[in-house]
Amino acid sequence: MSDRILLEGIQIPAALGVTAGERRLRRPVLLDLEVGRDLTVSGRSDNIRHTIHYKRVFEVVEDVAANQQHKLVEALAERIAEAVLSKFDAEWVGVRVRKPTPIAGVMNYAGVQITRRREG
Repeated sequence: MSDRILLEGIQIPAALGVTAGERRLRRPVLLDLEVGRDLTVSGRSDNIRHTIHYKRVFEVVEDVAANQQHKLVEALAERIAEAVLSKFDAEWVGVRVRKPTPIAGVMNYAGVQITRRREG
């Protein structure tokens, strides 16, 4: 199944960085999510109960990014993927995390993109 719910361009201040000083700055990260789920029933019913409510997904992402300490973008992406898969009826989730201007004047973003599938 290739259906997916898209949440793109999320900006959330995150305690992200290898050093404690970097994490204290709480600089914004840019997040994109793809949540894999069969959308046939919701497409036909036009009823929010038959899908994954993207506002609820955003709230979970915001909670993980803003309320936990992360040294690596990889850890932030993994924690977001785990949270989405544990709280919603999704088959898989794709997470892209970009850290704007990690090295001033040298690059626009550094980041990762991961895909995780529900186990079992």
